[in-house]
Amino acid sequence: MRRPVQTEDIPDAAALPSRRRFSLAGWLGGWLRWLALRALLAGVVLVLLFALFNPPTTLTIIQNARDYPIAERRWRDLGEISPVMLRSVVAAEDANFCRHWGFDMEEIRRVVAAGRGGGASTLSQQVVKNVYLWQGRSWTRKAFEAVLTPMIEAVWTKRRILEVYLNVAEFGPGVFGIDAAARHHFGTTPDRLDYVQAARLAAILPAPKSRSTHSASRRSRAIADGAATIEKDGRADCFE
Repeated sequence: MRRPVQTEDIPDAAALPSRRRFSLAGWLGGWLRWLALRALLAGVVLVLLFALFNPPTTLTIIQNARDYPIAERRWRDLGEISPVMLRSVVAAEDANFCRHWGFDMEEIRRVVAAGRGGGASTLSQQVVKNVYLWQGRSWTRKAFEAVLTPMIEAVWTKRRILEVYLNVAEFGPGVFGIDAAARHHFGTTPDRLDYVQAARLAAILPAPKSRSTHSASRRSRAIADGAATIEKDGRADCFE
């Protein structure tokens, strides 16, 4: 004779195997991990790609094309650019370029101690922003930048980072890259830039749409001195 089913014989829902219960938190966590992994793989592919091939354009250039005619661009290898231009850009934007792994912790601590909101961005970070991301400040962009910057430092050489930077940086409204900059501002080629011209070009980088190269400034003179200093103290060794 079959025994009647007792209440205690029915398993509690809480005792069912976890695989049979739907968990929104678990599903969301799994989806986010899947997305993060795909984003990481995409980042690795893009970093490897532009280690070998020159980026044809950037989002910043495309966005600027809506407001300004874009000057003709020609890619210049580092050997085709005046050494004093290389030193001037490093002196102006990232004097410790050869001594950090993508983030200048010494400069970051100095900025934090001074209570400033910015100013510690390295050339490596700027390359990531200019080539892979977008302009403007947001935590989302900063998060992507924090992930991609060590990647390019690990895969690219310092010379490659500096070369890409100089070929995509904005030197005026619609003027992108050192070749267009040398022609637009001084009617010459990048390999013929002297220390005065190089310092003036480097001086406009923080605000290329509002600064001019027509005359010397306190900043351009400081950059010229800085370029000479990093040549003497070895902080230019990684790209020369």
